Amino acid sequence: MIKSRIGILLLAMGAMAITGSALAQDAAKKAAPKPAAKSADAAPAPAAATAAAPAKDSGAKEMYPQSHFDFLLKERIASGQAADSPQLREMIRDELINRELVMREAKKKGLDKDPAIKASMELNAQTVLVRAYMQDYVKANPPSDADLKKDYEAIKATLGNKEYRARHILVNKEDEAKDIIAQLQKGEKFEKLAERSQDPGSKDKGGDLDWASPANFAKPFSDAMVALQKGKFTPTPVQTQFGWHVIQLDDVRDTKAPSFEEVKPNLTQRAQGLLVEKHLADLRAKASIK
Repeated sequence: MIKSRIGILLLAMGAMAITGSALAQDAAKKAAPKPAAKSADAAPAPAAATAAAPAKDSGAKEMYPQSHFDFLLKERIASGQAADSPQLREMIRDELINRELVMREAKKKGLDKDPAIKASMELNAQTVLVRAYMQDYVKANPPSDADLKKDYEAIKATLGNKEYRARHILVNKEDEAKDIIAQLQKGEKFEKLAERSQDPGSKDKGGDLDWASPANFAKPFSDAMVALQKGKFTPTPVQTQFGWHVIQLDDVRDTKAPSFEEVKPNLTQRAQGLLVEKHLADLRAKASIK
């Protein structure tokens, strides 16, 4: 609730700043005298107007550290939100000013002393530091290609040399599965009977499970599937922890494993995740935390 109010206040302050700026510019245009016609003998205009801009900027910068401005500018450019430009810099400047003004008002109300808000601020600061540390740790300990290739071969071995395209109908009771088999034996279409399946991911596709290796399924399911001939269905129900299955095998093909280079980014991400898990476990062990 408090965060929501602060968010609304920030938006309101931004709108006020934009409106105030527009009104000030409009008022300045209306109040300013029209420039006199230039003549060849006229003296050059004094530079007092240009001297005012740095003074204004200098006063604004006192409201926020230059490091905050530099950080936001770098972040916005890196994210691709915008290219570096006077408009982007002005937008960041206004954002930092608005933040500072709202923060001052929040402190006047003592919100920074509120236990919940204080805890939230501390946790947010902790999150930034933790993320920075883990990114630095992962960067300093990159997985080698040799390790990634070893991981690749191990995963590929679990896939086997065949892929199967099967359908199934999942029901809660064995008698239901036997009834479905009886109807299949009478010539009923598997796709039609699949409407009775308890598997929401395949029932609307005629029970189709797409191409997959046996390792993707529970062992009783995969054992029954690989024993089938193409176009045949299981003569008896197959039980797994999910319920009772009736399985039909549509096709078989040689496994087409992606190349190492194709999956290298995924393998790297997986290796980094395991690295982080191990490092956290080591830190907990050193701290004697179970």
